[in-house]
Amino acid sequence: MSEPSELTNARSRGALARWLPLAGWLAQYDRQSLGRDLLAAVIVSVMLVPQALAYALLAGLPAQVGLYASMLPLVLYALFGTSSTLAVGPVAIISLMTASAIAGMSGADGAALSTPEMLAAALLLALISGAMLVAMGLLRLGALVNFISHPVISGFMTASGVLIIASQLGPMSGLRLSGGNLLEMGESWLSLPQGAGVHWPTLALGLGCWAALTLARRHLKQGLMALGMRESAAGMLCKTTPILAVILSSLLAWGLRLGEQGMALVGSVPGGLPTLSLPSLVSNDWSGLLVSALLISVVGFVESLALAQTLAARRRQRIDPDKELIALGLSNMGAGVSGGMPISGGLSRSVVNFDAGAATPLAGAFTAIGILLASLWLTDWLAWLPRATLAAIIIVATSSLIDLAAIRRTFRYSKGDGAALMITLIITLVQGVESGIIVGILVSLGLYLKRTSQPHSALVGRVPGSEHFRNVERHEVETDPELAILRIDESLYFANARYLEDTVLALVAQQPSLRHLVLACQAVNLIDASALESLEVINERLTAAGVSLHLSEVKGPVMDRLKRSELPVNLGGEIYLSTFDAWQALSIHGSHCGQCCARDGVSQTAAAG
Repeated sequence: MSEPSELTNARSRGALARWLPLAGWLAQYDRQSLGRDLLAAVIVSVMLVPQALAYALLAGLPAQVGLYASMLPLVLYALFGTSSTLAVGPVAIISLMTASAIAGMSGADGAALSTPEMLAAALLLALISGAMLVAMGLLRLGALVNFISHPVISGFMTASGVLIIASQLGPMSGLRLSGGNLLEMGESWLSLPQGAGVHWPTLALGLGCWAALTLARRHLKQGLMALGMRESAAGMLCKTTPILAVILSSLLAWGLRLGEQGMALVGSVPGGLPTLSLPSLVSNDWSGLLVSALLISVVGFVESLALAQTLAARRRQRIDPDKELIALGLSNMGAGVSGGMPISGGLSRSVVNFDAGAATPLAGAFTAIGILLASLWLTDWLAWLPRATLAAIIIVATSSLIDLAAIRRTFRYSKGDGAALMITLIITLVQGVESGIIVGILVSLGLYLKRTSQPHSALVGRVPGSEHFRNVERHEVETDPELAILRIDESLYFANARYLEDTVLALVAQQPSLRHLVLACQAVNLIDASALESLEVINERLTAAGVSLHLSEVKGPVMDRLKRSELPVNLGGEIYLSTFDAWQALSIHGSHCGQCCARDGVSQTAAAG
């Protein structure tokens, strides 16, 4: 009786873990894991407080929104996430996209959104984005992110980094600049009223914080290690330098009353916990958020998944993309009902979480508790925090997004991918983040269709004394004037079906003595209905011309589908297991191949497709 009961319990735990990953590892949670998670949570909480404030302001929202977005979402990810080290919360790119989405809306009366309306729009954006992610996870669409090429993502990230830095030049200098792209920001700067110049105390503080944070990022770790500190401790201390900048600049603003001298401060930050409520529809064009929500969902998921998989590989752990969709979706929905904003996985915080030794996703839940305590006890001090300090923190954190070396590498490797990267980058800079990512995706898909609609093919011959076949234009090979072997290096589908017809018929026209044509299909993973019809047309035309069509090295799944058609029955020739089998059967050299190969010690076993 006990064994069936234990088996039932194990199955129940497995079924629960499939939907609630927490149930899979919580039973093995011990005191050592608790200690590692608590240590990581303390360090990440110290990092997250200034970042959360900064990214909320970057999105055009009140500072406390960043804190609210760092509580319930982190708890939900701890329950449903599959990464032990991914630290979710407000991030720079998603904040910029949120600002762009909200800026494109108008209020119920057609005027610009007020602050409460902007906040309601951000909540609605997070809720819709989260619902889309959950839906994609339930439909197991995690693999769809592969349709966005890495060059497009790289161009988008670089351009977003430039836009974020440009957007912070106003807070850094005391100027009131606005705009969602470089053109609008430049126009805003040119249209400043006379007398609206740089506020020099603000600029001095901002540049001072920027210089200190930059020097700390580049040199502090080595300096501390030179003084005898361990590398891990020195690295952790370097990551907490933004909180030191926040404390010192706040004390300076409080002691010198810099707010009374015209310096922009964060101002009053409401203390306590956010209220749980559904966002209201505050705009006549709220449906315009749908596209923005979809783009935020996709970009946030791509960034989070890549980061989670990279960190998981270091520990030989596995990330489930579909479960990550659900976890990030629920986290965003949690932000939407708790006064937050759209969130994603943060690069710097996740790396720190990993380096600090976080053992499980509970480190994120403990981080949420740290942010809760900060919201309860530190809000009075946060009112004195200069916005220039937060701008400096954003600029330093975002500078890592700009990867000029990737542009050079991509262009050197592939002109087409380099063009996709540059188009994405330029459109993002001059039109905004949404236009940039949409155009980038379209260009990426267009390049894919162009490459696959004209698949590479090669006329191959036999390498003497072997069972190998290579391109006749690259190698010294044996050929037969009555036999042509055409290797197809791409799957066959509707976009390239006609191109295959033209290629084959052109080849036949160039070789009047041809009697046999073999299509070597080792690289063909799919033959769709359109390509099947083209093969049937090719077979009919070759038969009429006195040429037999043969296939070789057809993969099992492809052959299974072909068997459900009339092609194998009507084929003028045969379907061979290997190209070497076809060569032996059809070539004038074929009768000598067995003797040649036996003499040279080469196996005659047909190679599998």
